[in-house]
Amino acid sequence: MTAQPEPRYTPGMRIVVRDCEWRIDRVDTPDHGGKLLGCTGQSELVRGKPGQFLTLLDGEPDILAPETTQLLDDTSSGYTATRLYLDTLLQNAPPADDKIHLGHRAAMDLLPYQLDPALQALKQTRPRILIADTVGLGKTLSAGILATELIKRNRGKRILVLAVKSMLTQFQREMWQRFTLPLTRLDSVGLQRVRNTIPTNHNPFHYFDRAIISIDTLKQNLEYRQYLEQCRWDIVIIDEAHNVARRSSNSLRHKMAELLCTRCDAMILLSATPHDGKPESFASLIRMLDPTAIPDTTDYAQEDYQNKGLVIRRFKKDVAAQLKTALPERRVHRPEATASAPEDAAFSLLADATFQTLDTGGKGTGQLFRTTLEKALLSSPDACLSTLANRKKRLERKLEKQPDDAATRHDLDQLQALQSAVSAITPEHFSKLQHLINMLKPKGAHNIGWNPKDAEDRLVIFTESVVTLRCLMDALPRALKLKTDGKSRAVAELHGSLKDTEIADTVNAFNNPDSSLRLLICSDVASEGLNLHHCSHRLIHFDIPWSLLVFQQRNGRIDRYGQTQAPDIHYLTTATADTSRGDNRVLQILVDKDTAASQNLGDPSEFGTQEEQEHLTAAAMETPTVDLLAALDALSATAGDDLTAFTPDTPPSTDPDAATATPPALYPSCLAFTRDALGFIETQEPALQWREDGDVLDISQTPADLQALARRLPREAIPPDYRFLLTANAPTHMAAMHDARNRDDGHFGTSDYLWPQHPVVQWLRQRLTDTFGRHTAPVMRLPALQPDEHWFLLHGGFPNRRGQTLI
Repeated sequence: MTAQPEPRYTPGMRIVVRDCEWRIDRVDTPDHGGKLLGCTGQSELVRGKPGQFLTLLDGEPDILAPETTQLLDDTSSGYTATRLYLDTLLQNAPPADDKIHLGHRAAMDLLPYQLDPALQALKQTRPRILIADTVGLGKTLSAGILATELIKRNRGKRILVLAVKSMLTQFQREMWQRFTLPLTRLDSVGLQRVRNTIPTNHNPFHYFDRAIISIDTLKQNLEYRQYLEQCRWDIVIIDEAHNVARRSSNSLRHKMAELLCTRCDAMILLSATPHDGKPESFASLIRMLDPTAIPDTTDYAQEDYQNKGLVIRRFKKDVAAQLKTALPERRVHRPEATASAPEDAAFSLLADATFQTLDTGGKGTGQLFRTTLEKALLSSPDACLSTLANRKKRLERKLEKQPDDAATRHDLDQLQALQSAVSAITPEHFSKLQHLINMLKPKGAHNIGWNPKDAEDRLVIFTESVVTLRCLMDALPRALKLKTDGKSRAVAELHGSLKDTEIADTVNAFNNPDSSLRLLICSDVASEGLNLHHCSHRLIHFDIPWSLLVFQQRNGRIDRYGQTQAPDIHYLTTATADTSRGDNRVLQILVDKDTAASQNLGDPSEFGTQEEQEHLTAAAMETPTVDLLAALDALSATAGDDLTAFTPDTPPSTDPDAATATPPALYPSCLAFTRDALGFIETQEPALQWREDGDVLDISQTPADLQALARRLPREAIPPDYRFLLTANAPTHMAAMHDARNRDDGHFGTSDYLWPQHPVVQWLRQRLTDTFGRHTAPVMRLPALQPDEHWFLLHGGFPNRRGQTLI
């Protein structure tokens, strides 16, 4: 007896399992035999729901072969049903070329250079790219365009975004408002919500197809790292990707990123500072994109990977001609506070201090500690006292074990003397604090023009030390008569000890013109990625970073595309009686070098790594004879060869007309399609009610299946009472985005952008594919045809095993 051939299943095929129709998305062969069919429901009860079926358990499903399709007459007026059905098939057809089909139509002021990363990545079999544009040029938008194109090609169903915790809300909001790409935010609140809504032994990353989470959350939680090992993703996006570069064999962040790069098809890395000047760390990022690109991580050149399309990097000068609004030139100020007598006494005592427990072995540890103390003292007396107290505790514990240790007793005496001298620097003798207060007071001697009554004139203050931050949080509100709590608070703080939700709420309030918040005091946790320019153009460096890379990150919070006023940047320093000490001499060089790097090369890493820059700055602070300018120039000369390896050539400007394509469609716009689709489904679905108001569609009542789809959106994107307001006018929607920042309810806005990627449009397409019933196709009887003449419209594709259409 001849054996029956095993059925051949392919993605895209329609099957019937358990009396429901499903579309096969993926076909796998388990070790125990049979086939594992990953499907999406098509008929009413299971529409849009994922399902997996083992043929060994469920039996061989019925295959709905195309040749057995039942033909039904379309009786709708003007063949509306068939037009909608055919247009749905056209919209669902994935592009097979490398042009931009949808991403350029997002809610954004498109600039040609923002298309380049997507064009570069789409030429690859597995899209992988590091978008390394300088601060403020819109890397998030470029990532959104690429992600949209992959979704359009059925290659973006499962998406994971990793970001620093301060950026979770901002990134999630941008992706939804501009691209209607829903990312479930798994912050501290979101993770608790997950635990409350799914069984404890379930993998949350199977429950959420599209999520955004802090990489530090994954790094610190072994359970979630194990969950990730069981998942595959279509797209992984890592924001501020320099944080996952390999800097040691024990880097948990890098290990997490290495794991993810093996668990995804497409990977998008975003970083304005993609390298720290060390070949190994930058090479680790490139190897995550392509393990074969750089065989030797210590010896490579640009030629090793320049033709693979893995990196794209532009500076402001490269794209200045494309910017629709010129970036205002920043104004740099260098206010100087004259040290008080107690401060001069403390600096003098510190300069002469010796530490016998550290000055042994000729390693310079004592000098390093003196530099640490000086840096803390230049920040604030409180910061210096904190450092002194920590050292005293360690020596006191040592003295308990070795009471006769003369070196330890000597150092304790030195620390006690310094502690007494620094304690004498009371707030009224803290010259930099008093100078800052005079800068901010309306009638202060050094007033900078800041008006706390103006909602569009907000101020950012940066400090490296959290102890100094708390000192400012205590002194400034009292001196300036500003509230720090309640709904009318005018001063807030940002630092790494805050919860991610607290950081998000504070940033939202600072960017909300209707909020009372006027002054934001930040540690460097706020220097990466955050948009603080919406209502602010003033920034004060209360203490000075010793690295040009930190200069760039801090200034980029307000000096970025979209800033309408000239950024007003102040570097506050202390001038001591001993002119050879203090930070003025060093600061002048650092500020000049940062300005030169920004205007010319555009990359402060020209002058070495952050560690190298801080080491040179420390040496110049310790030894007045050290020529910091010459040392930075020498470092720049030796880094030059490395930078040519790091930075590919800037690609030529993209012509949007040549780079984009208009897919075939039966309707002139998404608005026209949606309007007709809602009208048609309304005749069959009593639960659906909607109306049109200009270019806004108001869906006031929604059917149960649309509500179920909405519940899978991020909570911030679910409209109240499931009432969708959709506008197809991008400028109108972008104005609404601005108004949405004025909301204090955490919601992303009152209306959404209507375009093919919106979930409502996707729901309409799902409903329309089932217009004529299971396994049917419409017939239009056209009087123009001759007797016995028929026209057939055929639609097909050639998918791979994952259901991604290749042809």
